[in-house]
Amino acid sequence: MSRDRIAALLGQSWFEPAILALIVLNAVILGLETSPTAMAWFGGALEILDTIILGIFVVEVAARLYVDPRGFWRDPWRVFDFLVVAIALIPTTGALSVLRAFRILRVLRLISSVKAMRRVVTGLLSALPGMGSIVFLLGIIFYVFAVICTKLFGADFPEWFGSIGASSYTLFQVMTLESWSMGIVRPVMDKYPLAWMLFVPFIVATAFTVLNLFIGVIVDAMQSEHEAEAHAERDAMMSETKMILKEVRELRAEVSELKGR
Repeated sequence: MSRDRIAALLGQSWFEPAILALIVLNAVILGLETSPTAMAWFGGALEILDTIILGIFVVEVAARLYVDPRGFWRDPWRVFDFLVVAIALIPTTGALSVLRAFRILRVLRLISSVKAMRRVVTGLLSALPGMGSIVFLLGIIFYVFAVICTKLFGADFPEWFGSIGASSYTLFQVMTLESWSMGIVRPVMDKYPLAWMLFVPFIVATAFTVLNLFIGVIVDAMQSEHEAEAHAERDAMMSETKMILKEVRELRAEVSELKGR
């Protein structure tokens, strides 16, 4: 089959939805393979379907690579598809049998197949630089409070605050608000009644302030991504409109010339 015919096939309106349906079906199959009951009833059929779907994915990726080899490697989403499918082709026998669990990574192809999901991931990636500064700020806050807690409470509560590492983990639990009051702070307050003066500001500074900065950065990045995409669409529409107007003018000029004759 020629390259043009393969490209035309890949460009069919039904092709992407079909691949999307196979990705969802493959995810369901991989989930059923974890059930002993399902494997006892349909084990052979599930394995055959899994192999067929993997074969279709391999053919699809190979076809895209054949149609546009240079563009394929320039598109990060195509490279992502290639890696996900390649991982599934690694032999899963012997020492590599643990890799069978990673076959579920094929469902991640939904990210590259669904435009809305691609937009979300792109927004998250563009937010990473801003998130890095917030992580650094959070690390400083954790270090300061971990040192204070270790010095104040380490002797009486070594399991929670016996070292910088233990204090950091305990403070992380406090920041997530998981059993922080009855599980940690109140037992400490039985020994140190004013301990709340340390933990409450820590919660306000982390759970209620710094973590919300993450949300703000992510929302801003996704909004910028949406605006950039909308701007690109407007530019494309304007360019197409200009081309149409140019063709209309040329057509009117030709009609006027014919009438003049």
